[in-house]
Amino acid sequence: MLLCILAILMYSCSTKHQDYVVDVFQTSQAGDNLKLITNNLTTQTVGKSKKVSLTIKPDQKFQEYIGFGASFTESSAWNLATIPKTLRKSVLTRLFSPIEGAGFSLTRTHINSSDYSNNHYTYVESGDTNLSTFSIHEDMKGFTGEENDQVKGIELIQPNYDIIPMIQEAQNINGADFKIIASAWSPPSWMKTGETSEMTNGTLLPEYYGLWARYLSKFVSAYSEQGIAIWGMTPQNEPLHAHDARWDSNGFTPEQGRDFLRDHLGPQLAKDGHLNVDDLDAGVRVLLYDHNKSMMNKYVSATYNDPEAAKYAWGTGIHWYANSELEENNWYAEALDTLRTTWPNKGIIHTESSIDIDAKDPIGQYWRESTDYAGTFVPFDTYAYDIITDMNHGVQGYIEWCMILSHKGQPNPYDNFNSAPVLINPVTDEVLYTPLYYLLSHFSKFIRPDARRIELEGDKINGIVSTAAINTDGSIAVVVFNRTTAPVELVLTLKSETHTIQMAPRAIQTITFRKNLDH
Repeated sequence: MLLCILAILMYSCSTKHQDYVVDVFQTSQAGDNLKLITNNLTTQTVGKSKKVSLTIKPDQKFQEYIGFGASFTESSAWNLATIPKTLRKSVLTRLFSPIEGAGFSLTRTHINSSDYSNNHYTYVESGDTNLSTFSIHEDMKGFTGEENDQVKGIELIQPNYDIIPMIQEAQNINGADFKIIASAWSPPSWMKTGETSEMTNGTLLPEYYGLWARYLSKFVSAYSEQGIAIWGMTPQNEPLHAHDARWDSNGFTPEQGRDFLRDHLGPQLAKDGHLNVDDLDAGVRVLLYDHNKSMMNKYVSATYNDPEAAKYAWGTGIHWYANSELEENNWYAEALDTLRTTWPNKGIIHTESSIDIDAKDPIGQYWRESTDYAGTFVPFDTYAYDIITDMNHGVQGYIEWCMILSHKGQPNPYDNFNSAPVLINPVTDEVLYTPLYYLLSHFSKFIRPDARRIELEGDKINGIVSTAAINTDGSIAVVVFNRTTAPVELVLTLKSETHTIQMAPRAIQTITFRKNLDH
C-alpha cells in the first residue's frame, strides 16, 4: 500500500524567513527522485508523524570530505560506446555536473583488467622484466565487438571509445570536479604463483615485488600523460582473495602488503615524483587494504605499526561486503571508531560497494528485500545506513563500483551481474537512472569536495539516521533517511532559526541551508 501513498510534502518555518534560504530534496519509495519539495505547501500523508528534533552545530567540525561517486570500468565504457554521442554526453552530464546532475566528485578505476572488463589484459608482454613494452593502449584502443559472448552482435556507435576516452569526456563536462583512485586487481600471471586460472587467485612472487612497483608507478605516469591525474592508489583490490575468487585477484597478507609498500612501492613512487613522504597530500595517496570492513583493523595494523611502511600510507580503503551482515554488526561503527582513533592521522575512504541486479525489476529491487551470498538485506536501506554511518564515524568519501552497466548488469565474463547508478539498454539505447543514482546524489550534489562534517545533535529514533556537513562556501547540507513506514516531522534548529519539514515514509531527504543574501 505504501507505493500508493500520495505524499505532497510541506516545508515551513516557525518565523518569517531570515538568515537562511532552505531547500528540501527528497527521494522516496513512493516515487520522488531528488524532488525539490520546498514550495509544496500541501500535505497529504497517511499515518501519524513521528517528530524528530535536530540541532545543527556548524562550529563543531570533524573530518574533511574528499567526495562521493562511482567507478570508471571497461564495462561502463563499453556501454557508453553503444549509444549516440549526444546521449552519451547527457549521461555523463547527469553523473558529473554539479548543477545538472549528481556532481560525482570521487571515482575509482582499475589497473589492468578487473571483474568488469571484457577479458583479461595487462599493459606488458609476457616475460618483459624491463617493462620496455609497457603501454596503456588497452585502456584506449576501443572495442571490436568480439571480446566475449555478451557483447557479440551489439552495434558499437563509437568503437574507439574506452576507459581513458570516457574519463577525458567526463573531465570536459561543465563544472566536473572529480578525483580518481586507481586499484590493481592482479599483476600479470607470469609474475605470480598459485593461480587457479589466468590472473585469478594466487599471489605475487617476491622476486617481482620491485618490478610490480615500477609497473604501478609507470601506470601513474602514463595516465598523467593523457591528462588524467591519479589522486590515490590501492596497491591491491581485496587482498584477502588468494584462493576463492572467480575473477582477477591476487592475495596479499598483511605482512606482504606491508613489505611491498615499505620496500618497493613507496620508495618507487617517491623516486618517480609521485609521492612525497613529507606531505602525503601532495601526490598519489596510497590506501591500504581495499577490502571488507570486518577485517580492516587487523589488516592495516601490520603497516601502520611499522613507521618505515606507515610513512608511505595515506589511509585505508574499505568495502562493504557481505552487505547482508552490515546491520547485525551495526555497520561496523565501532570498528571504524577504532580505526580512526588508533591511527588518527590516516584517512578512510569507502572504495567499493555493489549489489546483484534483478533485471526484471531494476528499480523496485532497491526498495524490497534482496539476497547476497551471506543473507538478506534491503538495498536502499543498506546503502543509506552504510553511507551515513560511515560518515558519522570518520569516513571521508564513498565510491560505488561500476557507475554504468547494461540493463542486464553486463558485460561481465564471470556472470556476476551487478546493478549500477545508470543502466543502459545497448540495443534500444534506453537509459535508466536507478534509485542508487538518486541516493548517491543526495550526498555528492550537496556535500562538495573539502566540506567538513559538522555536529548534528538531537533525537535518536530507531529507523531514522542523519548527518550534516558544511561546504567551503558556508552552505550546509543535512541528510536524513527515514527507514520507517510512517511520515516524520523534522524540526531543524540552526542558530536562532527553527525549520519544520514534513518527510515521507521510506524516504531520504537532503535539506540545504544557504545564507540569505537579501536579508
